[in-house]
Formats: sequence, C-alpha cells, structure tokens
Amino acid sequence: MALDSYVLGVILVSGLVTWLSRIFPFVLLKHFSLPSVVINFLSFVPISIMTALWINSLFIQHLGHFPAVDWPNFLASGPTILSAMISKNLMVIVVVGVISLAVIKAVM
Repeated sequence: MALDSYVLGVILVSGLVTWLSRIFPFVLLKHFSLPSVVINFLSFVPISIMTALWINSLFIQHLGHFPAVDWPNFLASGPTILSAMISKNLMVIVVVGVISLAVIKAVM
C-alpha cells in the first residue's frame, strides 16, 4: 500500500494535535497560578483514576449478566494493598502486584 500525501498529512496533523493537547496545559499553567481550591481538588485525581482502574480489573463483565469477580486479580489485590500501605513506594507496589498475580495464576 502506497503512502499518499493525504494519509501522511492526516498522520502528521493528528500527531501535532495530540502533542499540542498534551503540552498546551503545561505552557498555559506556567504563566498562571491556580487557586488553592482547584489545586486541592486536583490532588484527588490520581487516587480516583487508580481506584477506577483497580475496580474495573476486579470484575469480568458479561453482556446481559451481573459482573463476575476476577478471583486472581481479587486475591492479588490483598498483598498489593498491604505493600502500598506499608511502603508507599510505587515501584514496590507494582513489583508486589505483578509477583503476587503471577504466583496466584501459577497455583490456580
């Protein structure tokens, strides 16, 4: 398949739009300061995103049925949460989560 100028243009413009949408907020906030209420509100965003991702991985969704528990992920969450409470180190949390899920899947 030949890469014509239209496809190349779409790829380049899409890349530029994606890049600008990620860089523009940083450039804009460099010149303005946010109120403390907004900064306090934004401090909850990372934990909210992580909670949504975690809850989503705990259940298996089937169309027309209630969600079922994904037991390996559920069981691996225990040591991972414990390591998060103890260490508060993202690298330790990820390593414990990956190892505990691998051990649980090997045993099951």
